[in-house]
Amino acid sequence: MSSTELPLVPPATVLPKVAPVRVGDGERLRSVGLPGITLTVRSRPPAREGLPPALYVHGLGGSSQNWSALMEQLEGDVDGEAVDLPGFGDSPPPDDGNYSITAHARAVIRLLDASGRGPVHLFGNSLGGAVSTRVAAVRPDLVRTLTLVSPALPEIRVQRTAVPTGLLALPGVAGLFTRFSKDWTPEQRVQGVTALCYGDPARVSPEGFRHAVEEMERRLQLPYFWDAMTRSARGLVNAYTLGGQHALWRQAERVLAPTLLVYGGRDQLVGFRMAQKAARTFRDSRLLTLPEAGHVAMMEYPETVAKAFRELAVDKAAVASGDSVGGCDRRDRSAGTSGEGTPRDGADAAKASGDGADATIVGS
Repeated sequence: MSSTELPLVPPATVLPKVAPVRVGDGERLRSVGLPGITLTVRSRPPAREGLPPALYVHGLGGSSQNWSALMEQLEGDVDGEAVDLPGFGDSPPPDDGNYSITAHARAVIRLLDASGRGPVHLFGNSLGGAVSTRVAAVRPDLVRTLTLVSPALPEIRVQRTAVPTGLLALPGVAGLFTRFSKDWTPEQRVQGVTALCYGDPARVSPEGFRHAVEEMERRLQLPYFWDAMTRSARGLVNAYTLGGQHALWRQAERVLAPTLLVYGGRDQLVGFRMAQKAARTFRDSRLLTLPEAGHVAMMEYPETVAKAFRELAVDKAAVASGDSVGGCDRRDRSAGTSGEGTPRDGADAAKASGDGADATIVGS
């Protein structure tokens, strides 16, 4: 083993007794055993039978709970499930200790293949956005549409505020941080995460903050928590260095599914400047920019994200049936949440008030 590699932490056969994962009103949890992994899946019963399936994939340090607000918004539109990636949420570590982007994508593919729910409307945030991009590129048969919220795709100039997260990938840094922060309370840790991930931390309700603190207390008792964080951070950094057909931007070019890209103007982890590059790279995409949002727009502005997704799904259905939308081709139609817009440069831009955010959507 190289001196730069982390020692393998095998999956614990007997885990310490910790508080159960929170299950919101109307949600259900189930465990899915697959080769080499066990995944916890959170779901909401759809408003009616026959709705198309959807799968939500969280980011680094997150869990399926990150999607609860959006899942509730879309329960009348999709039959939604959110997965806890291996080592996160209520899913135990993978048997092989592999937390690479490829391994996480493989876990998502195995889940979809085993469930027979594909093709799905696939959602991904941050690391989950990179994972979902890879899934859509290598298994287009599994993806109806792709919605990426601040996807963690390679950046040449990384924001300074994102550097500490990237440093987790370096040998020894997680241990140093653990010792440095050993006296931090769960409340202090949640405050730090909220300040980093939200455009406006005041949008977190007192109840939401309390739930986050409870979840932080639970996670800190798990013996594999820092290992999963560190190895996943390293897997993301390693994915940034891959070239050829495995490069994430190259795979983004291969995505065939209609894609909704969501970027926050106050994102401290994924550069807002990457929005235009993503819009140029994904061949069938539309871009939703939320100037006041941070890294987790689906948690800050779930109504706006839900409305943009509905328009994507409606347009896809219209194109699939051969119908035009509003008397014009989908590529030339405004995807604005206001439903109005004036064509500019072959694409329409519309302003929308949404749920309190000034949102701009550009369709391509």
